[in-house]
Amino acid sequence: MKPIRTLKISISGVRGVIGDSLSPTLLTRFAESFGTYLNSGKIVVGRDTRTSGEMVKHAVFAGLLATGCPVVDLDICPVPTIQLMVRKLGARGGIAITASHNPVEWNALKLIRSDGCFLNSYQAEELLSIYHQGDYRKARNHEIKAVKKNSQGIPSHLEQILKHYGPVLWKGRRLKVAIDCCNGAGSLMTPELLQALGCDVVSINTTPDGIFPHPPEPVPQNLTDLCQLVKESGADVGFAQDADADRLAIVSEKGTPIGEDNTLALAVKFLLRQEQGTVVTNLSTTQAIDDIAQVFNCRVIRTRIGEVNVTETMKKEKALIGGEGNGGVIFPRINFARDSMVGITLVLHYMALTASPLSTLVEELPRYYFVKHTLPCPSFRVRSFLNSLKEIYFREKLDLTDGLKILRPDSWAHIRSSNTEPIMRIVVEARNEETAQAWAREIIAMMHDE
Repeated sequence: MKPIRTLKISISGVRGVIGDSLSPTLLTRFAESFGTYLNSGKIVVGRDTRTSGEMVKHAVFAGLLATGCPVVDLDICPVPTIQLMVRKLGARGGIAITASHNPVEWNALKLIRSDGCFLNSYQAEELLSIYHQGDYRKARNHEIKAVKKNSQGIPSHLEQILKHYGPVLWKGRRLKVAIDCCNGAGSLMTPELLQALGCDVVSINTTPDGIFPHPPEPVPQNLTDLCQLVKESGADVGFAQDADADRLAIVSEKGTPIGEDNTLALAVKFLLRQEQGTVVTNLSTTQAIDDIAQVFNCRVIRTRIGEVNVTETMKKEKALIGGEGNGGVIFPRINFARDSMVGITLVLHYMALTASPLSTLVEELPRYYFVKHTLPCPSFRVRSFLNSLKEIYFREKLDLTDGLKILRPDSWAHIRSSNTEPIMRIVVEARNEETAQAWAREIIAMMHDE
């Protein structure tokens, strides 16, 4: 077995490459650690469609059963479905087997606590301490029970959404919706949801076999086929999901990707125009969220990067809506999780409410331009580089919550080290593309000079 340092470990969970760092032995040990950490309580397990999922699932079962945990198997379903079912079943926790937007050779364990949210950094450290010590609870024979299969995950998730939002009509007719589920977990739920919402569905890549037809991250360069489908079918809108269906990308009726950050912006504007409430998002999400909230006299709170940082702040502040600029929408009234199915529902109802084409709704959003870069940076260089930037920009407004964020009236730059890789992430947003590109080049040049 390779040492633990070959894995990527963050507050989001543990991930690695099948046949390399993510071996059955290691998976079983992590499951044993989690079962011990949760005092042998009930644990809900689900997975995405990756072909390695069956192997990973049974390795996880072995570790959980060995510590005496009752195990509920949801099998293939979206990650937000697993999170919802942890709460619904009163489980002590859950494990989502998915590497999300990573390539198909990757897989991972995302660890969920009893409230359906992921472990925070302190809880993850406690779990890793148990893992490294290797002192796992050992269940006696009579404590080991059979795994219980549960097929109610997706039906329960659908019921929860449809309890709040029913069928939609756009200008008196059914909406035609194109979808690309990347043959991931959304393939089992998204078509059914759209039909329940009264839409006509045209689809590609909805076979849940784990054979990804393109990289599963729902970014513009991976949406070519969906853009073509929207144009050829005359669809009113197109939706794309990643492999575990927590992130949502949108294509307008013109066959154009609208940008990941605009997914959350549309959902926020739809809800705030109906009721006031606090919005929570992370530091790297578009300033458009603040501009929208200001129009409706609502507050925006920014957090560190990571879904759990957003959800914990949402709980504390009793927020109406939150999310992240990667296409993650969190609407706690339905599900306290990044949930692409909830995002789809809110956007369709926004279109119906306004009787406007999707492209018009996007044009009405505040316009900003993003530039994103990643640069290699060993962990020992991170602090010195960030300190150098602080000295250079000391006269400007700085936010040190997570790395360094430099705020200007119509632009900002966020520089931080990755939670999972030895790289620096540089994100710049400005009112025009030239300003964003120029500032990003300036920061990159400083890093090369460091």
